[in-house]
Amino acid sequence: MSTFTTKDGVEIYYKDWGTGPVVTFSHGWPLNADSWESQMYHLAANGFRCIAHDRRGHGRSSQPWDGNDMDHYADDLAQLLDHLDVKDATMFGFSTGGGEVARYIGRHGSKRVKKAGLISAVPPLMVRTEANPGGLPLAVFDGIRAGLLANRSQLFLDIPSGPFFGYNRPGAKPSPGVIQAWWMQGMMGGHKNTYDSIKAFSETDFTEDLKKFDVPTLLVHGDDDQIVPIDAAARASARLIPNNKLVVYEGAPHGIADTHKDRLNADLLAFARS
Repeated sequence: MSTFTTKDGVEIYYKDWGTGPVVTFSHGWPLNADSWESQMYHLAANGFRCIAHDRRGHGRSSQPWDGNDMDHYADDLAQLLDHLDVKDATMFGFSTGGGEVARYIGRHGSKRVKKAGLISAVPPLMVRTEANPGGLPLAVFDGIRAGLLANRSQLFLDIPSGPFFGYNRPGAKPSPGVIQAWWMQGMMGGHKNTYDSIKAFSETDFTEDLKKFDVPTLLVHGDDDQIVPIDAAARASARLIPNNKLVVYEGAPHGIADTHKDRLNADLLAFARS
């Protein structure tokens, strides 16, 4: 396996497919790099070098007790790009991974970045506060934490069987394979790591990070996203990022990398080529 070790001793797994201009992929919670496989295959088959890592505590990376927060996630990504000496990358982040990309640019700048893409992404802030009245109540995230502690395996079946892919909508046709793949990736993650990450993706405020974006940015979001509602996410981010294009998938759920993969593959390839 391809791995490297961070400065604080965490072993990070990554995959590196294809040759050409670099595209990086940061995954969502509680998944791993495999969640991007359709997009990575498509772009690698069309002349790009595609790099994706398993976030610390997720997938095939090691499971540190501490450091399960956005600053460490962003620093791990920075160390991966340094390790591979990546230049002029197009960086895509899905959901929590969108927060990782935002915090990376906020902390490390865009010296290695040419473009960015936030896909169904959590920025600028998920949780409801006085300054963010459109966010979700803290009780929502407390409920996820309680479910994870009570029966993590069942929670990781319930989420993809329902709101993540929109399978709870009338007329939806759930795919057992998609649900099982989501469950498997979730269960590969560490118990403590995936628990801590709920706070990281829901309570981290990326407002100042987004204001530091100085590269062309693509925002893609479904307007029936029940996990990360579009108004407090992509539409709010579009008001903060100086040079962006917002693409709304009508009726689409959160998990568009699977449910709308052909459209997303085409959109990401076109953006990377532009």
